[in-house]
Amino acid sequence: MTSEGGPRPVVLDGRSLTRAQVVQVALHGQQVEVDPAAAERVAAAADYVERLVAQDRTVYGVTTGFGRNASVRLRDVEAARRLQQNLIITHAVCVGEALPEAVVRAMMLLRINAVLPGHSGLRPATLDLLVGMLNARVHPIVPEKGSVGASGDLAPLSHIVLTMLGKGEAVLDGEVLPAAEALARVGLSPVVLWHKEGLALINGTQQMTAHATLALDRLENLLNVADIACALTLEAKAGRSAAFDPRVFALRPHPGSVEVAAHLRQVFAGSTLVDIDPAQVKDAEGKLAKSGSPQDSYSLRCAPAVHGAVRDAAAHVSRVVDIELNAVTDNPLLFPDADDVISAGNFHGMPIALALSALKATLPVLASISERRIALLADAALSDGLPMFLIDNPEGERSGLMLIQYSAAALVNDLATRSHPATAFNVPTCANTEDQVSMGTNEARHVIEMLDDVEHVLAFEVLSATQGLSLRQRILAGAVWPAAKADGGPYAPGVGTAAALAHVREGLPEMTED
Repeated sequence: MTSEGGPRPVVLDGRSLTRAQVVQVALHGQQVEVDPAAAERVAAAADYVERLVAQDRTVYGVTTGFGRNASVRLRDVEAARRLQQNLIITHAVCVGEALPEAVVRAMMLLRINAVLPGHSGLRPATLDLLVGMLNARVHPIVPEKGSVGASGDLAPLSHIVLTMLGKGEAVLDGEVLPAAEALARVGLSPVVLWHKEGLALINGTQQMTAHATLALDRLENLLNVADIACALTLEAKAGRSAAFDPRVFALRPHPGSVEVAAHLRQVFAGSTLVDIDPAQVKDAEGKLAKSGSPQDSYSLRCAPAVHGAVRDAAAHVSRVVDIELNAVTDNPLLFPDADDVISAGNFHGMPIALALSALKATLPVLASISERRIALLADAALSDGLPMFLIDNPEGERSGLMLIQYSAAALVNDLATRSHPATAFNVPTCANTEDQVSMGTNEARHVIEMLDDVEHVLAFEVLSATQGLSLRQRILAGAVWPAAKADGGPYAPGVGTAAALAHVREGLPEMTED
C-alpha cells in the first residue's frame, strides 16, 4: 500500500498497462511496482547481454557504435560501456519549455513498462532506480521540443536518463535541483550504464505516447462537454428533437453518431423547451419569433454526425495507444531463449503519429460546430426570439456576449491552421541513416496545445447557451405568454441540462449588465 488505507500500487508487467492506470500514475501520483515474473525476465535479458559481450559477438549498439557508426566495432569492454554514457549525454539536446510533470511521469512509467517483457537488456538495478525515481517523485526536467519520433523519442528520453546518471536537473517537491542532489534527498544513487542500457532506455515512443494518452483523457471529457453544450443550445433556441430519434441512427449506425444521439437524448430528457409549437415561440415584445421550418440548422441537427465522427477518430487513436502502452520499442531486440538478436524498427513512431494526424484534423471540426451554435444564439435573426448578443438592451448600450463569438472564431481559425499533419514532412536525420522519420512527437504536442483552444470554444458555448437558456425561461415567465403549458406543467430544461445550468450558475450568474 502507498499509505494506510491508500490505493494499491499499479503492478507493471509489460503486458497489461491501461490508459486509466497511466492517468492515475501521471496525474494523481499513484505508486508503481514491478511484477516478480517481469523482474525475472528483465534479469534474464541482462544476463544474455553479458554473455553476448563475453562471446565477443558483433551486436549493434552493444559492441558497435550507433547510427552511421554501426560499422565501428568496439573491442574494448570499457569503451563499449562508455558508449552508453556518451549516448545519453550527447542526445539530451531538447529545447523549449519544460514538459509538465504529468507528461514526464507518464514517460517514465511507459519506459519502465517497455523493458519488462525482457527483450531490452536493462539490468535490474537500473530498472529499480527508474522505478524509485517515479515513486519518489523525482521528475527530470525535459524540454518539450527535439524529437523526430523515428528512433523513438531519443532526445527527450535522454533527459530522463541524464537524471539517472546524476547529471542535469530535476524537480523534487516543486524545487529545481541538480539531479545528483535530488536523487540523494530521496536515498537514491546515480547509475553507471552498462552494455545496451543506454539504448534500452531511450529507443521508444514514450513521449508521443504519454502525450497521446493524456490527450485522450482530456478529449473524452471535452466530447461529453460538447454534447452537453449542444443540448443547452438546443433548449435555449427552443429547437427540435426529431433529428436525434434512434430510428434515424439505425439506418446509418456509425458508433460515434449512435452514442452522441443517445447521449443528447439522455441530457435533454424531460425537457419542455424543445419541440414547442412554432406559433408559440415569441420574443420579449410578443412577436412571433420562430419560422415554421420543420428542421434546425446543421450545427444542431447534424451534431451526432459531427461529434460522433470525432468520437470515432478518438476511438481509433485509443486502439493504437492501447497497443503502444505495452509495446517493446527497443532496438536491437533480444530473444534470450532463442539466442538471437534482431535489429528492426519497432521504435518508429509512425503508427501512433498517423493516428494523431487524424485526430488533429478532427479538433477544428469540433470547435467549428460549437462556434456556429454560439453564432446562432448571438444573432437575433437566428435565435428564435432571444435578444441580440444575448443581453437585454433596450437603450442599445450593451454588447453582451458579442465578443464571445469573435474569440471563438479566432480560435477556430487558429486550430484550422495548426491541423496540417506534421507527418507529411519528412526530414532525414543521422547522416541519412534515419531517412524516414515520423514527427509523431510534434504531432502529439500539437494535439495537446489544440485541446486548450477546443476547451475554450466549448466553454464559450456553455456560457452562451446557459445565458440563452436563462433568457428563454425569463421570456416564458413574462407576460408574453404563460410560464406554464396548457396542461399546467412548467416550461423547464431536461434533467441533464438543468443540472448543467445549475452547476454553471453556482459560479456564474445570468448576465444582466455588461
